Amino acid sequence: MSRVGKMPIAVPQGVEVAITDGLITVKGAQGALTQALNPRVAVTRDGGALKFAPAGDHPDADALTGTMRALVANMVAGVSKGFERKLSLVGVGYRAQAQGQKLNLQVGYSHPVAVDMPAGVKVECPTPTEIVIKGADRQVVGQIAAEVRAVRPPEPYKGKGIRYADERVVLKETKKK
Repeated sequence: MSRVGKMPIAVPQGVEVAITDGLITVKGAQGALTQALNPRVAVTRDGGALKFAPAGDHPDADALTGTMRALVANMVAGVSKGFERKLSLVGVGYRAQAQGQKLNLQVGYSHPVAVDMPAGVKVECPTPTEIVIKGADRQVVGQIAAEVRAVRPPEPYKGKGIRYADERVVLKETKKK
C-alpha cells in the first residue's frame, strides 16, 4: 500500500468533514470544498482523524488511496489555513494592479492585460511589482498563478517577465562573434 495512503489526516478544531454519497465535503474558516470519492478507496472517520484504505484488490486501488489521501489533506489544510502563491514582475515599466476580482497587468504589450479571478480566489498587489494569489483550493490557486505567469513568462536573456517569487531564472549568454 502507498506510504502516503497509510498516514491518517488529523482534522483540526473548527473543520467539519462530511462523507456522504461518494462525496467528501470539508468546511472551515476559509470556505468549503467538495471532492468526489473514488469507489476503490474506503474512507473512515476515527475520532479526530480520517483514514484511507483500498476497497477491494484492484491493482489501482493502492495508488488511488495515496492520491485521495493527498487531495483530502490539501482540502483540510486549505479550509483551515489557505494557500497562496507569490509572483513578481521583473522589467522596466512592468506593473500589476488588483481591482476587486480582476488583475490588470502592464507587461510590455501595447495594451493592458486583464485576468479575472474565479470565485474563492483573492488577488492582492502589495507593491506594483508583486502579486499574491490566495485561496482555499490548492489546485485552483496554482492554476491561476500559472495562467498569470503565462501572460509574460520570463525570457532567457534579460530575465524580464512574470515569475514565481521563489523561481530562479538561468540567463543565457548572448551570441559572440
